[in-house]
Amino acid sequence: MLKVSEIDAGYGFLQVLWGVSLEVHEGEFVALVGPNGAGKSTTLRTIAGLIEPMAGEISINGDPIGGMPANLVIKEKGISYISESLNLFSDMSVEENLLLGAYTIRDKAQQKESLAFVYDLFHRLAERKSQLAGTLSGGERKMLAIARGIMSNPDLLLVDEPSLGLAPNLTHDVFQALLKLRDQGVTILLVEQNVNTTLHITDRGYVIEKGQIIMEGASKKLLNNKHVQAAYLGI
Repeated sequence: MLKVSEIDAGYGFLQVLWGVSLEVHEGEFVALVGPNGAGKSTTLRTIAGLIEPMAGEISINGDPIGGMPANLVIKEKGISYISESLNLFSDMSVEENLLLGAYTIRDKAQQKESLAFVYDLFHRLAERKSQLAGTLSGGERKMLAIARGIMSNPDLLLVDEPSLGLAPNLTHDVFQALLKLRDQGVTILLVEQNVNTTLHITDRGYVIEKGQIIMEGASKKLLNNKHVQAAYLGI
C-alpha cells in the first residue's frame, strides 16, 4: 500500500530526514517510534503532502505522491492525517466536526453510514454528538480527531502522537480505539513516544533516531531488542 523510499525532507535549509524508507501493507498496524525530535512527525507530514521531500519517492498503491499537495493526497489517494494538534473546531458540535471530515463524500447516504460507523466505534462520541468540541475532555478530543479522520473512509490513517498530554487512563482509551479500527481493517501508521504500549499493540515497527531509520521488524521482536529496551523501556 504505502511505500516510502529513501526520502530526505526538512524545513527550508534545515534537513530533518535522511534516506528514510518504510512500508505499510494493507490492513497492517505499523508504528514509527523514536525520541523527541527524531523526525517522526516530519515523516508523517511529508507522506501527507504538508512537506515536499527534497529527495526520494513516496507511493500509495504504486502511484507516486511525493510532492503532491495535501488536499489531493487526502481527496484522491485516500490518506487521512491526524496531527498532534488535532485542529478541531471548538465552537462546533461533535457531529458537525465529524461531518467536516466527510467533506469529500458527496453522497448523503454514505455520510450517514460513516457517522454510524464512527459512533459504533466511539460510543462516547455518540453520547456527546450535540456537545461542543471545545467542552470535551482531552481523551474525548483525541477520539473525535481520530473519528473525524476516518469519516472519509481512508485507505490509510496517519496518526501523530495520540497519547500526547493524556493521563494514563485516557491514553488506554485512545489506544483501544485504534485497536478497534485495526480490527475493522483500517490500515494505520502510528507515530508515538510511548514505545512500550505502542509496540504491544502494533504488528510491525520502525525505530527512527536523528532522522534515520535504524531498526525495523515485528513489534514483538523490537520489544526484545537490547537497544530498544535500554533506550526506551528502561530495562
